[in-house]
Amino acid sequence: MQYIGQDSKKNIIDGFRKHVSSGKADFFESVGIDFVFGRREGPYVWDAASGRRLINCHCNGGVFNLGHRHPLIIDTLRRSLAELDIGNHHLISESRAMLARKLAELMPGDISYSVFGVSGGEAVDLAIKLARGFTRRMNIISAGGGYHGHTGLALCTGDEQYRAPFGPNPPGFIQVPFDDPSALAAVVDDRTAAVIFETIPATYGIPVPHKDYFPFVRDLCDQKGTLLIMDEIQTGLGRTGRLWGIEHFHVVPDILVIGKGLSGGIYPMTATCFRPHLEAFFHDRPFIHVSTFGGAEVGCPAALQVLNISSQPHFLEHVRELAGIFQSGFKTLLAKHPEILVGLRQLGLMMGIEMKNEHCGPILSKTLFNNGVLSVYANNNTRVSQLLPPLIIDGVLAEEILARIDKSLDEAKQILGL
Repeated sequence: MQYIGQDSKKNIIDGFRKHVSSGKADFFESVGIDFVFGRREGPYVWDAASGRRLINCHCNGGVFNLGHRHPLIIDTLRRSLAELDIGNHHLISESRAMLARKLAELMPGDISYSVFGVSGGEAVDLAIKLARGFTRRMNIISAGGGYHGHTGLALCTGDEQYRAPFGPNPPGFIQVPFDDPSALAAVVDDRTAAVIFETIPATYGIPVPHKDYFPFVRDLCDQKGTLLIMDEIQTGLGRTGRLWGIEHFHVVPDILVIGKGLSGGIYPMTATCFRPHLEAFFHDRPFIHVSTFGGAEVGCPAALQVLNISSQPHFLEHVRELAGIFQSGFKTLLAKHPEILVGLRQLGLMMGIEMKNEHCGPILSKTLFNNGVLSVYANNNTRVSQLLPPLIIDGVLAEEILARIDKSLDEAKQILGL
């Protein structure tokens, strides 16, 4: 290989420590997870030095919904490189128009405009800017424990631990408990520009809201003239068994933000998608928001291929079938491991392993790693370990993952003395 395994693990980690992040290098060495991404294919990743293989059930929060290096995405990008480059965000673009048209076809309700970005945080920033610009209001309501990115306005909506080191939050940002109608009703008023929620807050431990919660939020926003922004960066593109997670709740938001999986794991691509009446804000100020690399033309065909694959009925049915395997498997695991396991938080393959106390998530992440599964705990609720396998795995691999979780729970119980 030309780019993988050209140096020893020690030199790789030392170089990373000295020139990228000393904190990350020290952390991973301290917990015995000195894995260096090397070869990657489908649901698997291999250590660059040792060749040790892991099943990727982290998927970088859904970036690798289609697995690593999906052959159709790779082939599409190769063909794109023969004709396209970044393009010019200021000008009219055939590639962006084609991708946006496809998104309009697939979006819930009448959402029909898209502005493209490079990162999820950038896409959330734009959603908040649009909400404030259109409504001429300032207040933004989000969920405590949630996460919408590390950039400016997105950071202001997230958990305090991510923003506190940088000073006090600017005025206008208010947090409420997730899935709590009365708490939300108490703060949404005629000063509220938007309510922004993740359909299922991943970093908060994947709590699945009550089926009536988002219909309540939609009605409340309509009553107050407030926009509803749904962050589908992790739940979108088939992760929940429907193309968009919000479809389970039969609600159409005003703005829907997507990212991660739209890249196909190959080319960065995010989108802020919104209903047509909101586009009026940009009509007289079409250059009010630009992103040099957002919607790079060379990446648009790859993102279009992601949409073609992810929206197929048989693909979404496959996700639902896999979800059934995990649901059944965790019933068995719960009966076997009641000392540690509370249950599985699940909507499709958006899954969180809920356990007894805050020490369980970090320890299970380590024992899963020891047993060949890459998974991380939810940073804002460490009782929960996220379980996000690629959507392209088969039933045999799903059963193998369950068997490895079983063994990992045994080892975690030993460490915890349960």
